[in-house]
Amino acid sequence: MLLALLCLAAAGCAAQTRTGRSAQADQRVRVVQARAEPEEQEAPPAPARKRLPYCYTILLTGVDDAGGGSDTNLLARFDAGSRRIDLVSLPRDTLLHADRQSNKLNFAYASGGTERLRADVENLLGVPVDFAVTVDLDGFVALIDRIGGVDFDVPQDMDYDDPAQDLHIHFAGGMQHLDGQQAMEVVRWRKNNDGTGYPDADVGRIATQQAFLRAVAAQTLKWKNAGALAQTVSRCVTTDLSMGNLVWLAGEALAIGAEGVRFHTLPGDGAGYYRHESVYVLDPDATLALVNEELNPYDQDVSMDELDILVP
Repeated sequence: MLLALLCLAAAGCAAQTRTGRSAQADQRVRVVQARAEPEEQEAPPAPARKRLPYCYTILLTGVDDAGGGSDTNLLARFDAGSRRIDLVSLPRDTLLHADRQSNKLNFAYASGGTERLRADVENLLGVPVDFAVTVDLDGFVALIDRIGGVDFDVPQDMDYDDPAQDLHIHFAGGMQHLDGQQAMEVVRWRKNNDGTGYPDADVGRIATQQAFLRAVAAQTLKWKNAGALAQTVSRCVTTDLSMGNLVWLAGEALAIGAEGVRFHTLPGDGAGYYRHESVYVLDPDATLALVNEELNPYDQDVSMDELDILVP
């Protein structure tokens, strides 16, 4: 659901954003009139390592967990120099080294907000997170409604009710036009009232979310003027990206186009168990390969000792 936000901003966002890290963001960002690309971090972790030009990492977080956690997390590498945008889904149950109530990734946000989540992702994957964007359920619904809804092939029948959240999801599988509320229900669905659902649990839901975001990207990256979206975006987004940054990202995203957007998922096993919790355990070697191919903003590879992957 978060690429919807990126794509809408990339279609020409002209709204103001609320900043939660304004002092730090001012140090990171320089706005240069018509070309306001984000600035690379000043000191790379290794002296011989250099940042790739016009290449930035952005943490995208969807806060729609009734327990106060982040239910959807992606780390994007926006590589304008290579004309590609890679988005890596981070399963919500990903196991972390953490001295707190839960070792799951989604609990990081509940325990310390965006900054805690940001630090944990950096520690886990060994790459910096340059910027962060957070959106809630109401914002997602409003954004999809503003673009007129999305045509999407719902992957299977969905029949789920959660009275506690006033959440009721009922769809027949197949191609249909989804408004904002319906889209939110489809991307949140995991299982039916009878217990049936995605055979691979959260990884299956991630695949549906990615397919939906591809449809959103194909639609929104055709926009030339998104002025009608400005007021909605300003109400639903929390970010440390400046307006100048968003304008620059918008122009670059339009030039890259939907064909330059690629989706990935952190590789691992969702059948793990740690400290009385079901967890998603990362595959260290496969994760390192993915980080270097899809997320690394440097001109040299990240090494295994820069990642912090817990394998029970």
